Amino acid sequence: MIKEIAGGVAVPHGFRADGVSCGIKKNGKDLAIISSEVKARAAALFTTNKLQAAPLKITQKHLRNGIAQAVIINSGNANSATGEEGLRDARKMAKLTAVKLGIKESDVLVSSTGIIGKKLPMDKIKAGIEKLLPRGGINGSRKVAEAIMTTDTLPKEVAVTIKVGGEKITVGAVAKGAGMVSPHLATMLSFITTDALITPAALSYVLRKSVETSFNMITIDGDMSTNDMVVILANGLAGNKEITMKDLVKFQDAITFVTSSLAKMIVKNAEGATKFVTVKVKNAPNLNAAKMASLAIAKSNLVKAALYGCDPNWGRIISALGSSGININSKKIDIYIGGVIVAQNGVMTEFNSQMVKKKMTQRTFTILVDIKIGNEEATAWTCDLSEDYVRINSSYST
Repeated sequence: MIKEIAGGVAVPHGFRADGVSCGIKKNGKDLAIISSEVKARAAALFTTNKLQAAPLKITQKHLRNGIAQAVIINSGNANSATGEEGLRDARKMAKLTAVKLGIKESDVLVSSTGIIGKKLPMDKIKAGIEKLLPRGGINGSRKVAEAIMTTDTLPKEVAVTIKVGGEKITVGAVAKGAGMVSPHLATMLSFITTDALITPAALSYVLRKSVETSFNMITIDGDMSTNDMVVILANGLAGNKEITMKDLVKFQDAITFVTSSLAKMIVKNAEGATKFVTVKVKNAPNLNAAKMASLAIAKSNLVKAALYGCDPNWGRIISALGSSGININSKKIDIYIGGVIVAQNGVMTEFNSQMVKKKMTQRTFTILVDIKIGNEEATAWTCDLSEDYVRINSSYST
């Protein structure tokens, strides 16, 4: 059974964390560290944007042996599109962190988030790293969650415990993201820690599978960042028998619970959002088709604008479905908004539009599309598109 507990990345045994302000941003914390007492097995997934930022290149290099002991993260500056100097700065962040902790530079992962195209203020970062005092428990976790925020207005963290082979295993995580969020890891960072002992192959498999149904099924504005990553560290200090590919179910469920919780937090705290909407497509011919269909609806700006205006314009939903690229039969499509059927077998029903509008004024509701040509289903999470989103992003760099 999964038990949710307070805290985040510094709750699992042997992990410590901290976050401070070093002056990259005008206000608030902007530098964070996560570290393990011992070397941890590590896995990561990265943005599919072809123009990956300097920190991702360094992190990918350091992860070649599947081992890491710390992550250093800054917000307010993406260190992206910064050339060779950006790579040197990312390496320097790793080196400064390694010296502080007394570990190998290659065991430090580097992450940055913020404005693209500006050079890192390395004097400020150096001073900030010296100020960091990693500690275990709830406080350290919260400071990391706060320090990695950019346009987020709320810190995002979660922790759970499970029993595997009679031993208690803890998983903790933080995330950031409020805009430039689209499937395939776009504009979000997430760092997951666990004291589980698990094989490298199993760890990579679990991370990839959990991300497929969580972070890769959210969208805010369809834009893709250059910096996004999800990292998991497993230090093995729980004392459990090593988890292998043969015994993954409980651990997989725990990681998926954590990533799904964070994914929903990201959408709920999206830039300018007033609604959190679940888009479910069922009875698709295969799982990939179900995912494509739900994401096509969730990403549609016309659908998102209708969500903001509480407009039960189901034509925008069926249009987005038709552009998803999957095979459909227009005579079999049923569409529900907030539990009310608005289209049946591809044509409009005699629904009460005022009742549906009232359903759409709620903070959370569901769009359900039944395409009735198979047995697979998928769920995506999205938000509305408001004037505030335009206001926030029209002046982000100034």
